Amino acid sequence: MAKIEPKIFDELKTALVSFGDKYFVGEELNRSKLTDDLRNYDEALLSKLFEVDFIKQHFIKEVAGQKLFQIEQLEEAVLYNDYWDTSYTKYENRVGLASKGKFLQDSQDVVLDFPFKDGVLTASMTKEDNEDGYDDAFLNEVIEKDEIDRLFDKKVFVNVKRFGDNQTAQHSIAVDNGIVSFDKEKDNLIIKGNNLLALHTLREKYTGQIKLIYIDPPYNTGSDSFLYNDRFNHSAWLTFMKNRLEIARELLTDDGYIFIQTDDSEQAYLKVLMDSIFGINQYVNTISVLFKNIAGASGGGEDKRLKKNVEYITVYSKNYNNAKPFSAVYEKQEISEQLEEYRTEGKSWKYNNLLLDEGDKEYIGSTVDGSGDEIRMYKHTNFNLPSVSKQMKDEGLSEREFYEKYYDKIYRGTMPQSSIRTRVMDKWNELGMGENPLMSIEYVPRSGRNKGKVYKQYYSGSKFNLFAWLSDVVEVDESGTVYKTQKAGTFWNYVGETKNVNKEGQVDFPNGKKPERLLGKVIEMASDEGDIILDFFGGSGSTAAAAMKLNRKFISLEQMDNQAQLEIDRLNNVISGTDKNGLSQDVNWQGGGSFIYAELFPKNMGYLQDVIHAKDLEGLKSVYARMLSGNDTDEPADISFRADLSKIDWLQGFDENKRLLVKLLDKNGLYYNYSEIDDNNVRDMISDEEYTFNKNFYEGGD
Repeated sequence: MAKIEPKIFDELKTALVSFGDKYFVGEELNRSKLTDDLRNYDEALLSKLFEVDFIKQHFIKEVAGQKLFQIEQLEEAVLYNDYWDTSYTKYENRVGLASKGKFLQDSQDVVLDFPFKDGVLTASMTKEDNEDGYDDAFLNEVIEKDEIDRLFDKKVFVNVKRFGDNQTAQHSIAVDNGIVSFDKEKDNLIIKGNNLLALHTLREKYTGQIKLIYIDPPYNTGSDSFLYNDRFNHSAWLTFMKNRLEIARELLTDDGYIFIQTDDSEQAYLKVLMDSIFGINQYVNTISVLFKNIAGASGGGEDKRLKKNVEYITVYSKNYNNAKPFSAVYEKQEISEQLEEYRTEGKSWKYNNLLLDEGDKEYIGSTVDGSGDEIRMYKHTNFNLPSVSKQMKDEGLSEREFYEKYYDKIYRGTMPQSSIRTRVMDKWNELGMGENPLMSIEYVPRSGRNKGKVYKQYYSGSKFNLFAWLSDVVEVDESGTVYKTQKAGTFWNYVGETKNVNKEGQVDFPNGKKPERLLGKVIEMASDEGDIILDFFGGSGSTAAAAMKLNRKFISLEQMDNQAQLEIDRLNNVISGTDKNGLSQDVNWQGGGSFIYAELFPKNMGYLQDVIHAKDLEGLKSVYARMLSGNDTDEPADISFRADLSKIDWLQGFDENKRLLVKLLDKNGLYYNYSEIDDNNVRDMISDEEYTFNKNFYEGGD
């Protein structure tokens, strides 16, 4: 069947053939290249398109005697097949997330979030205000493409200091306020500032350097109990995530992974978004994480929804073909806790027998394995094989005490389809041994974990049940505690850890912390010691703490003052060795290490925070006055080119003018760009040490 194409494609092909293969892949238009050059106003391309009658008719308009080329409309037509046999249609030729009529993948807009708790917006911002639908959407501002100028330039660092000492004292939490050097191979890093702009600040130095990214972003739930602004509208949240994920992907190593934790509010949309950014073939897993038992879960019961007690971790690779295979990670549970769980869930526990005494052993003959090697056979008498329950009762031990004492003698009977078992049974019968109360064999395996050494197996009963030992499926720590282990799948149970998470790190961060053991599992799965781990929603520092305890390097980005301080306090506890919770016992953490803290040098961001924190109209007017004229420590604000500050109308009231001042601030000037560091006004505001640190960070090589 002949392929029918929109007329616009015929017209474009005819016009663009003069460029050779530049805009073609075989006989098809290279739409990606064409739209890129349209966005870049390629002079040769535009000149050629001006000659096409169809283009002039549909995409060039005359206004006040001037001709306007509607490039964005032409770009949409090329991307979405908007013209079909000369008629207009909105049936696109792709499936994906869209906002404002465009695929999110093609959007050039940027969302900057200012995640301050709702309470700063009005004096009374109570739960009831939230229920009344108070609109704080201006805190998640969408910046249009044509307004983005210097937004993503690398920024100046100030207030730089090192906590701890990575050279000498293992438990030092000394603070060095005069550091001038930075070593990417050794230094951990916390950056305070807008995370999107901080990610772009890292771009030059860390592209292709990050092995693992873990983030726990705002869930877009409308929660009024969480410190982040968690109330995006749907399309703004998706654009917000898209902006950050695009630059995050660039930072990953070719064999790296990204893990994103969310609840079900946006997880399905996130998956589609990730498919478009990373590629559908880069999807790895979705992990379900149980955080609460049903009795402790919120929601459901009273309405039509089930209770929420699960969150999701969506996992993608940078390049699946080159990705590092996950290290084997095991679920671990103290043996008596698992037994109790089995009883609660009505499951059958199989390890119920005990080889207390093998008795007297008599050699009765030999057979051979598949390789012809000898298998020696023994008959046992006067042995003792009590049940676990009987022996535990006789000795008066608790379940935990008993399993810790006898874990290497407890077994369950199995009937494996094994050639060795068959050969042993046949030889036993050939020798006329009759019943088999208990017998054993000894041989030297040629493969497996017992390869090359004498290995003993026990069989009992007429069907020759093989003894499968509990010790083969448990771990025992230094204190003698016995843990049942199994390889991790995509359902992780962290109910126990979540109950105690508030104790971790010795800092208080209600409703936001994730258990260190959860983060430790992710880190050990997807990285090796010495790798760099990035978390650009730093929060209370759980990822950074876990990375430090597991001997990885970390970069953590955080915008909020109080949470950046929480992270500093927590990591100082890790360095000093006073943090005994989380992963500390698992890895025998004794302290040590260091990190560098730096802030993006605020320009308009300082004014922005002052506007948001203003409590009344007079406070707002005071900020406005400083925005106009500056003061001894701050330059005047950079104002959007479209704004006329002289026309502000204070009669519009506090809330309206707060929104207005936020929008008037030029978002390209939230922080000082590194390109300005040698300007006299900027140089005068930073110390010699800060100046040298910036030079070494950006220009000091790798």
